[in-house]
Amino acid sequence: MAEILVSYEPATGAELWSGEVGDAASEVSAARTALADWSGRSVSYRMEALRRFANEVRGRADAFADLIARETGKPLWEAKTEVASVIGKVDISIEAYAERTPMRRSEGAMGSKVTIRHKPHGVLAVLGPYNFPAHLPNGHIVPALLAGNTVVFKPSEKTPASGAMLVDCFHAAGIPEGAVRLLTGGIEQGKALAADPGIDGLLFTGSAGAGAALARQFAEVPHKILALELGGNNPIVVWGATDLAATAAMVVQSAFLSAGQRCTCARRLIVEDGQHQPLVDEIVKLIDRIIVDHPHADPQPFIGPVIDQMTAEILVDRFVGLMMKGGHPIRRLVMPYDDRPYLTPALIDMTEAKDRLDEELFGPILQMVRVPDFDAAIAEANNSRFGLAASIVTRQPALYERFFAEVRAGVINWNRPTNGAPSSAPFGGVGRSGNHRPSAFYAADYCAYPVTSVESDVARASIAEGLRDAYVPEDDRV
Repeated sequence: MAEILVSYEPATGAELWSGEVGDAASEVSAARTALADWSGRSVSYRMEALRRFANEVRGRADAFADLIARETGKPLWEAKTEVASVIGKVDISIEAYAERTPMRRSEGAMGSKVTIRHKPHGVLAVLGPYNFPAHLPNGHIVPALLAGNTVVFKPSEKTPASGAMLVDCFHAAGIPEGAVRLLTGGIEQGKALAADPGIDGLLFTGSAGAGAALARQFAEVPHKILALELGGNNPIVVWGATDLAATAAMVVQSAFLSAGQRCTCARRLIVEDGQHQPLVDEIVKLIDRIIVDHPHADPQPFIGPVIDQMTAEILVDRFVGLMMKGGHPIRRLVMPYDDRPYLTPALIDMTEAKDRLDEELFGPILQMVRVPDFDAAIAEANNSRFGLAASIVTRQPALYERFFAEVRAGVINWNRPTNGAPSSAPFGGVGRSGNHRPSAFYAADYCAYPVTSVESDVARASIAEGLRDAYVPEDDRV
């Protein structure tokens, strides 16, 4: 009997979708069979196919947003922005492909030409996360297809329905079924796909722990591309800000957007000790006004539930752990229902805490650290093995310049939230936040490899050194 994977709505607990668990080897084989035809098509052909995909998603936008909202628990307004990002990714990827991987020709020696072109890797596996179940895997899939790869996509086991609809949109647009394969399943299917000898690379978005395990695994196969987009323990520094209402709004957006389930969400608020209380008061006012409700509520909520009950319970347990280490709660993490994963946003002062953990708490928890001066603020911002996003709110350009120069992160913002990274720019981090394979606009870089050719229409060659002046019979050679 076939194994069935079931998806449930976090907001209600109702069953949303079910499907048979797939087989990684079979999906990889199907993608391998389709590779020659898809990669043999012209780039123009693949561009037009992907534009049809964008139109297909556009035609299903309302239904797709409704599905994402139900399956993730995020508000409907936010799900609509995710669908818009899926659509917009096509044109951005086409622009990036032209800019990052164009054919180039230059003059070489002896009348030859030097040509640089790019080839697809082959069959690429894509492992998607649950927080953006369409947009983030799509950010790998579209540039991979554009470069001529075929793809086996395994959605998160927590959001398989959104992944299935995404793949159905590719197929409905006329992209061959073999070019984009859907692998439904859980952790075991993901491990099987990553270990399958038939893949030529893996593109992953998810936790730092899973990324580290993949890095160890792929160290044994250095000929396969591995692109890791991981999480962060992201700082937002507020220093000398005068517009407290705007600053508080930026902090709240940074920390609590998507119920804190964004890899770019601020986890640490760093403020000047003694000057912090007016800002804290403004942040608390906003926290107390945040609507936490189901995705289709009216008025629309700012955040919905986290992804599932187990995640909510783990977060509550970790918040208690922060208090046990000496954290002073300003607003507690509250789970208002015993049977549904809703959480109210939390703010906790960790200045006096001992042994602060350097980890990504993937939920609506913001830890505040008070520091005596800006040197200490920089040191605290860098007090992490992660390096994804960082932001500073200040009216002093010199402080931003220093912040930019000294802070380790792949996204560094000034007077903007930490989660303000545009798709038209590269996106990635350093340290435990990635492996120097930035995605978004730079995804083209890891979806194809460069090939250098020295070309001439006639054979021209000579040996200038190391030869005798004329032929000498063998008997006369010294």
